[in-house]
Amino acid sequence: MQTVFMKVLPGIEQHDPLRIYKAKEGTIDMEILITGGNGFLGRNLIKALQERGDSARVLALSTEDTAWLEECGVAVYRGDIRESNMLTVPMRGVDTVFHLAGMMGLWRSMQDYYAVNVTGTENVCQAALTAGARRLIHVSSWTVYGMNLGRPVTEDDPLEPLDEPYTITKAEGDRLVQRMIAEEHLPATIVRPGTIFGPGDRLNFGRTTDRISAGKNPIIGSGRNALPLVYVTDVVQGLLRCAELERAVGQAYNISNDQPLTQEEFLCAIAQELDIAPPRLHIPYHAAYALASIAERAAKIMRSQEPLVTRHGITLFGADNRHSIDKARRDLGYAPQVPLREGVRLAATWYQHQDSRALGNASVGAPQAAKAK
Repeated sequence: MQTVFMKVLPGIEQHDPLRIYKAKEGTIDMEILITGGNGFLGRNLIKALQERGDSARVLALSTEDTAWLEECGVAVYRGDIRESNMLTVPMRGVDTVFHLAGMMGLWRSMQDYYAVNVTGTENVCQAALTAGARRLIHVSSWTVYGMNLGRPVTEDDPLEPLDEPYTITKAEGDRLVQRMIAEEHLPATIVRPGTIFGPGDRLNFGRTTDRISAGKNPIIGSGRNALPLVYVTDVVQGLLRCAELERAVGQAYNISNDQPLTQEEFLCAIAQELDIAPPRLHIPYHAAYALASIAERAAKIMRSQEPLVTRHGITLFGADNRHSIDKARRDLGYAPQVPLREGVRLAATWYQHQDSRALGNASVGAPQAAKAK
């Protein structure tokens, strides 16, 4: 079976999702559709599914380069989740749907985010119902709870996202799935992962490491705030468990790591792995947030590309965010397998084997049906 990455890097193969999640003996092969399968999380999920014998298919845009998918033997269906009529054929005969697709990390209008994260999600859910899919796993986001709550957040906490398009529309998509579970008996589970990173992550880890390498990543505030990081194969573990266990139907789960690194620990760990000077400059949180607000307003007035700094980015790194995984431990038997410091080492090993000039140009946040986390 071909692996997702171009080559296996030292130490990475020991954290293969298949070694973390053991399929039940005698389980028949399943036909699985993945929206967003061309993204970072999607690639890791496909690898795990293939290695346990399941047949995966991916929904991709007509303009998308899917050569690597085809090399891995993945069936590619062309379509867009924003167009409901494009989902009928890809859904045919599907047992399980992993809905990973979503717009993220782009400087776009609320309408653009809504079309993908809400309307697109509704289209996928309705198509799954019509096709008679046994299970749908909807990947939401930890940001739907809001930020900087000062305590471990549980699944019972209300969804109170920040006032910005990504978090607002992810929360609305989350609520939509909840309504369809209650009113239309959608056999769905909602997964709210932490900030996912690992080898191959060009969006979060890649960009952060680029800035540290260039000496342009200050510490926001004291640096003692917890970051809600989770290693990618741990998220895959959670997704697979949700798909297999009947008790997960109708539930929402935080899938993260309850032994977080602080912002300063994370940044310094990256610097240590790259053998470069760690960030030393501290910028007060409120000052950084105010500067980001000004940068956003200027970008809107000038109709420019995404500003260098955003309020969302400052809050992601500068606020204290922790999430309880007690429910996932109890219901799913979920337990993080990769310590975050070890995850940094593995991701840094991958980073050092890449052309760092390309890392800031990742496609995983594109506003497309097949591009996702």
